[in-house]
Amino acid sequence: MDSPSAQLAAFAAQLRFAAIPVAVVRKTEDLLVDWFGSAVAGHGARPVDSITRFALSMGPQAAPGCDTPPAGPSEVIIHRARSSPYLAAMANAAASHVAEQDDVHNGSVFHPATVVFPAALAVAQAIGANGQQLLTAAVAGYEVGIRVGEFLGRSHYKVFHTTGTAGTLASAAAVGNLLGLDAAQMQHAFGSAGTQSAGLWEFLRTAADSKQLHTAHAAAAGLMAAYLAQDGFTGAAQIFEGPQGMAAGMSSDADPARLTDGLGSRWATAETSFKYHASCRHTHPAADALLQVMQRHGLAPVDLERVVTQVHQGAIDVLGPVVKPSTVHQSKFSMGTVLALVARFGHAGLVEFEQHFSDDLTQALRDRVTMVLDAEVDGAYPRRWIGKVTVHTRDGRVLTGRVEEPKGDPGNTLSRDEITAKALRLAAFSGGATAAEMQAAVDALWGVAQWPRVGDLLEPRA
Repeated sequence: MDSPSAQLAAFAAQLRFAAIPVAVVRKTEDLLVDWFGSAVAGHGARPVDSITRFALSMGPQAAPGCDTPPAGPSEVIIHRARSSPYLAAMANAAASHVAEQDDVHNGSVFHPATVVFPAALAVAQAIGANGQQLLTAAVAGYEVGIRVGEFLGRSHYKVFHTTGTAGTLASAAAVGNLLGLDAAQMQHAFGSAGTQSAGLWEFLRTAADSKQLHTAHAAAAGLMAAYLAQDGFTGAAQIFEGPQGMAAGMSSDADPARLTDGLGSRWATAETSFKYHASCRHTHPAADALLQVMQRHGLAPVDLERVVTQVHQGAIDVLGPVVKPSTVHQSKFSMGTVLALVARFGHAGLVEFEQHFSDDLTQALRDRVTMVLDAEVDGAYPRRWIGKVTVHTRDGRVLTGRVEEPKGDPGNTLSRDEITAKALRLAAFSGGATAAEMQAAVDALWGVAQWPRVGDLLEPRA
């Protein structure tokens, strides 16, 4: 029980609903509804359809002479189908990470919802868990995944997509909590999850589909690790801090103390941010700062001669390789494209990206945006994501903007009405659910803590 691995495993295994502060429960409900909107938004996305077809083809198949395969216990949201928990978690995790609207925790640079909720929901539906058990499992997943991301540090994120790596542990923690693993079993689950952690940023250079594979793999692999531990399968006891563990192989600045930071008193779940713009979170601080300048000085896009964004190194590492994006998804990792859309429309949303990411005006504005490393912004990151821009206008003015907390951060958060409206927009964009279906599902989800059993979030189609 002395090692950080053992302490974190014990926390995840022993967490119960009564121990979670009410404010954290309410925030987890917010995060669940927000995630659901992103999952529905994955409907029709080519990479998501590919992963979902694979998952469904690996599930129960129709018997000879029968057109309908046997249904599994867990919901594949975008197809209104059912499959095994493993395959449903895989499909739903892919779906909820393609619109770039799922949540993010600043300090760990980690997207918890897209790996935690798919695994937890699939297992809760399979075992007949109630709403409080689902929320408890989600908190366990968030608390573990966030701390693993913080532990791995900034050096890890330069090469590895933390949501794919720490996400495997987050999924294992959530599922392990639902399955009732004891502390020793949870530690074995962490060992099996950690040895499967994966996800590299190289895909951005060629607009590859890997980002959805990262979340699909993390959610499914973590789920598998928990089920294996329940069956007596053993994993490395010190997968985080051991001499050949995750820190040794994936980080040069890992800090094991972050694994157990404030367990049971600091609720990292409540620190999680919502995403307002449909783009990489590294673009949001600068986008909000540019909006501030344009609104304060009454500027139009035609007034912009040059925009300099003062950013942290992580933004340069991730966004720097994307110079001339060739797809909608890749454009969400282009600082110039995001700021161009914000300048034109006041918001970089799904419609703006889909219809305007590559048109002439967006490209012209994109090429007027540059990123420079700023010591203050870099020093505050990742705990704080400060937005700073310097705007040079065509009439010779030099204007500056600064945002301390981007829209969606805990100090500048979304209300429940805004979260609901966002979910409805996402569903309308993808066609994954009608307005009436989505409204009914969201209304029901706000009462998840009272559910006696977790069922389908969307009614199956006939």
